[in-house]
Amino acid sequence: MISNTLLDALITFRRERDWEQFHTVRNLSSALCVESAELLDLFRWARDSEITAIAEQQRSEIESEVADVAILLTYLCHDLDISLEDVVRKKLDVNREKYPVESSKGNSKKYYRLK
Repeated sequence: MISNTLLDALITFRRERDWEQFHTVRNLSSALCVESAELLDLFRWARDSEITAIAEQQRSEIESEVADVAILLTYLCHDLDISLEDVVRKKLDVNREKYPVESSKGNSKKYYRLK
C-alpha cells in the first residue's frame, strides 16, 4: 500500500497545480479506466507465448502505466476517505467465503458455478 510519505507527496503535487478541481470522483474513476486500458494496450494482440518478452522489452512503459493506475487509485481513495488496506482485507474475507479452497483450487470458474 502507499506510505503516508508518498501520499503526502502526491497530495502536495496535486495541490501545487490546483488539480483538485478536476479530480472529481467521476473524473478519477474515468481516468483510472483509461490508464488501465493503456496498460492492457501494451499486450493487445499478443499471443500468450509473447507476454514474457513483451513484459521484458516494454518494462518501462508497463511501470509507467502501473504508476498512473496507482496514483489515480490513491487519489480516489484519499478523496473518498477509503482505506485501501482495509477494503482489500474485507474483500479478501469475502472472496475466501465465495471461493473455498476445496472447490476453487485450480479452478477458474466463477463462484456461483463452483458447486
